[in-house]
Amino acid sequence: MGVLRLQLPTDPRWVNIVEKNIEEILTDHAWCEQKAATNAITIITNNSEHQDLVKDLLALAKEEIDHFEQVHNIIIKRGLKLGRERKDDYVNELYLYMKKSGDGSRVSGLVERLLFSAMIEARSCERFKVLSENIQDEELAVFYRELMESEAGHYTTFITYARKYGVGIDVEKRWREWLAYEESIITNYGKGETIHG
Repeated sequence: MGVLRLQLPTDPRWVNIVEKNIEEILTDHAWCEQKAATNAITIITNNSEHQDLVKDLLALAKEEIDHFEQVHNIIIKRGLKLGRERKDDYVNELYLYMKKSGDGSRVSGLVERLLFSAMIEARSCERFKVLSENIQDEELAVFYRELMESEAGHYTTFITYARKYGVGIDVEKRWREWLAYEESIITNYGKGETIHG
């Protein structure tokens, strides 16, 4: 899957499931954007000594909140309701993998958090691409195409900082391990009306 290096593509038939409940996918998507902003702030909070990372992740967090607002505006425009925050089993599995993967050092913790973030952005980008190419709703097709490009930029930001600050860590090897792990769990997903579901 090109630059993202994901091992398994999303079956385009997933979009058929999504189209049956647009309110659900939009609600889930809105909360994904909020969680992405929160994640960026968490990285900043724990690594404030890296001024370039702080600057770039502040911009990223603002962009994610802007995306949340855009999704929310679509929900309102369509006369739908923003539902309650959804549990994201896919992200939770990645989170558990991240927690058990570090060696306990601050550097390792930062690298693992950045790779965790990059993985979520990569899969989200890929899902937005599948949506943009297969959804019948023209407005949403255009919207997801634009977001796909943004998510690709976020993926690159996280990978770049993992490589920059991963002193003493084979970041490329760790990324290959993340990709293999993601491949092992993604087969359980793609059957629900959620971005990662």
